[in-house]
Amino acid sequence: MTDLLQRVEKNILNRRLLKRGQAVLVAVSGGLDSMALLHTLHALASRHRWQLTVAHFNHRLRGRSSDADERLVCRAAAAMKLPVVVERADVKGFAQKSKLSIEMAARKLRHEFFARAARARGIRAIALAHHADDQVELFFLRVLRGAGGEGLAGMKWRSPSPADPRIMLLRPLLEATKVELRRFAGLGKIRFREDATNAQLDMPRNRVRNELLPLLRRRYQPALAKAVLRLMEIVGAEAEAVGRMTGQWLKERRPAFADLPVALQRRALQRQLRNLGLVADFDLVEQLRESALVQINVGPGLFALRDPAGRVGLRRESPVEFNPHQAALILAGRAGSIQYGGLRLDWRLEAGPNFVRPPGQKAQEFFDADRVGRRITLRHWRPGDRFQPIGLKSASKLQDLFTNRKIPGARRRGLIVATAGDGEIFWVEELRMSERFKLTPQTRRRLVWRWRPLPGRSESRWKS
Repeated sequence: MTDLLQRVEKNILNRRLLKRGQAVLVAVSGGLDSMALLHTLHALASRHRWQLTVAHFNHRLRGRSSDADERLVCRAAAAMKLPVVVERADVKGFAQKSKLSIEMAARKLRHEFFARAARARGIRAIALAHHADDQVELFFLRVLRGAGGEGLAGMKWRSPSPADPRIMLLRPLLEATKVELRRFAGLGKIRFREDATNAQLDMPRNRVRNELLPLLRRRYQPALAKAVLRLMEIVGAEAEAVGRMTGQWLKERRPAFADLPVALQRRALQRQLRNLGLVADFDLVEQLRESALVQINVGPGLFALRDPAGRVGLRRESPVEFNPHQAALILAGRAGSIQYGGLRLDWRLEAGPNFVRPPGQKAQEFFDADRVGRRITLRHWRPGDRFQPIGLKSASKLQDLFTNRKIPGARRRGLIVATAGDGEIFWVEELRMSERFKLTPQTRRRLVWRWRPLPGRSESRWKS
């Protein structure tokens, strides 16, 4: 028995991947990795009475080459006198229809086929050929995507199928390197097919495999796989511990959320967001972690918020259409007022140089009256509106400014916008005044602008 066979057998037994006499579906593509897996399990099967069934999924992505892969797998299964099940699918068509990448579409269809084939035969375990080099590639892919501890821990020896959690995916070769598998295939004269697409650099995984990892091994760390796998083991163990403590805290809610270590706060929020069917990215988790009772927009009319106890909930708001109503204001005389959109707006014109802004004034702004002009239009936010708050070098979309202030969509459409005679926005309720209309040493006339809500209009919770 070769060293590889001994290690694979030891891992299967010590990690309890398979029981004696258990049935297992072996996923075989025809490449080096899966053919080595098939021959390894077949060599050990008689000692443990494992019942193997070969499964091959033809992606139909490489024409005749894909069909040749299928024929090789079927011949190998026949030589071993093992049952084989094959399915073909139009992965490219499915990817276009589902708006998925080819890689993601292939993975989804492949796992659905394996789970379906296993259920039909009463099999509860599927063996996959992932190995140590796959783990290293996955680690760097997830580093580049900004994954957390769970993601950086990589693949597990056993995990639920994404297509059916009742069926377990097993990875008996997870400690074996590509070099070891190639040596094993050479010694056993195992036939396999090389997938030419593995050398193409149009997919991130292939670029990591063919460009990044060789550079790191050559210039920085010859024993890269060993170092990364050790790190993944450490990170995985710590992530698992945090996961267990998080589960315990979610049951008991003690200690208080604010007293939890940051890692537990993040994991608790992440788990709750996932249970709500949301993508728990880092920015969303941090927004919720740092602020209680603040609504975070997570979809059209959908907001997530956290209470002080650490519970995450969703709130829906009915979509509100843009309000087309507007009003004209003519600055005739020295002062005046107008009611619009639930506000009373008072204005006054003042002349004189060297104006000093009075301190502590609320709900009041001062503008260069000559820049504003004689005619003002009061209206609500419209698609495409741009505004340059004081201190910014250029104008931004109002939508982006509202988002940065965490002002919900329904509230945004009720805020009032004032435009000058040339149509440019000089004031937006709850935002800073405009950079272009601010007072300067050259200002000769000032527009004093005050506002207050009319009875029945609720005060905003978002103060400028």
